[in-house]
Amino acid sequence: MISREPTIERLATARNLLLEPFGLDESHLSQALNAIKAHAVDDADLYFQYTRSEGWSLEEGIVKTGSFSIDQGVGVRAVSGEKTAFAYSDDISLASLMDAAMTVRSIASAAQNKRIKVPARKISASRSLYPALDPMSTLDSTAKVNLLGHVEKIARAKDPRVVQVMAGLATEYDVVMVARADGTLAADVRPLIRLSVTVIAEHNGRREVGSSGGGGRFGLAYFDDAMVESYVQEAVSAALINLEARPAPAGEMTVALGNGWPGVLLHEAVGHGLEGDFNRKGSSAFSGRIGQRVAAKGVTVLDDGTIADRRGSLNVDDEGHASQKNVLIEDGILRGYIQDAMNARLMGVKPTGNGRRESYAHVPMPRMTNTYMLGGDKSAEEIVASIKKGLYATNFAGGQVDITSGKFVFSASQAYWVENGKIQYPVKGATLIGSGPESLKKISMIGNDMKLDSGVGTCGKEGQSVPVGVGQPTLRIDGLTVGGTA
Repeated sequence: MISREPTIERLATARNLLLEPFGLDESHLSQALNAIKAHAVDDADLYFQYTRSEGWSLEEGIVKTGSFSIDQGVGVRAVSGEKTAFAYSDDISLASLMDAAMTVRSIASAAQNKRIKVPARKISASRSLYPALDPMSTLDSTAKVNLLGHVEKIARAKDPRVVQVMAGLATEYDVVMVARADGTLAADVRPLIRLSVTVIAEHNGRREVGSSGGGGRFGLAYFDDAMVESYVQEAVSAALINLEARPAPAGEMTVALGNGWPGVLLHEAVGHGLEGDFNRKGSSAFSGRIGQRVAAKGVTVLDDGTIADRRGSLNVDDEGHASQKNVLIEDGILRGYIQDAMNARLMGVKPTGNGRRESYAHVPMPRMTNTYMLGGDKSAEEIVASIKKGLYATNFAGGQVDITSGKFVFSASQAYWVENGKIQYPVKGATLIGSGPESLKKISMIGNDMKLDSGVGTCGKEGQSVPVGVGQPTLRIDGLTVGGTA
């Protein structure tokens, strides 16, 4: 059997699902784009999407819910200067496509009608970072139910204090096609899976929660016995540790952040401030600071959509640009922002492969993919041992950030009190309060244990959610404010 080049294969899949069943071909896409371009616009695109998703959840020993959905449609966009006109429909047909095209072209002056030359069709450069498979079909329904039952059985066997287990399994098969006014045609086939585990442990009337999970862009065989065991162990351990937690102290102190998922603080407190739209408008704490020192020496932050199989990775972004590995901060110096097409054009730079949207019913905007800090030369043990009195936070729940000021508030779901370089006891109720830009400057030690999260992140921005990844090494930050309960 002769296989086709992956980019061509993905385009074929997209045509089979998104064009041919509705009597469409690429000439119809050109027809719609030409109708928009007949009026003076700076940019225009069509975004077709087919999404099939499934979810299962277990609680109280039984699979209580199962869901399955199919969604498909097309979004049509025209951009003129800073203005965007957008229309979408879940009816994929030439009539709907032309109606949307005629609607969005109203953003340009009707007096600027012009003759246009149809651009030659060009296939967008793309990557091959994950298999173009439907993860839903990689296990049958019985096996999926058994997988969740296995999670519960393992969790309850870990410790008699485990009184409740909740588990969820989600799969998604997402096929997108992008046609741009400059003739670019791109497609992607995006599998996505996630397994989540939450346990509740009880002792002497006190109840505490522990959670874990992971996933990425591959089939369900990823959740083998060893992977399931690791998720369950992490969730149970977190709950049992929290049973022993004491109230967290408050005040300004040295804080060590664990590696991996604690990078969510970096994502929120720093990453959003490096998105192009906020910086073009001058509303970010990092606006106008390219080439300036914004962090301590040794701090290098990247946004990388090219890591194989990662939850935040993309072969092409939602505007048809190949994903990239973007250095945002290098050795403490601000080097760049992440960009979609519109903000890149208005700022006089190139897109960075970060134009993302939740679905065909949403407009693209600059969004992170996998955002992480590179490692340094210290061990995690050295960093903890350097703390005279302070906090060691190894897991986080949620948080909030103000983009303009950079100020953040984050809740630690697992943390420890450290004295004289030794972990004393777990604490609960710790809240980290600070400024993203200021915290970057207060990083005094960087671990050699950089790790990406296990594949659980979802980022929200202006009402849109997209899958992302985060990561970092163990870090020491001096003089961070901790809000506690003690």
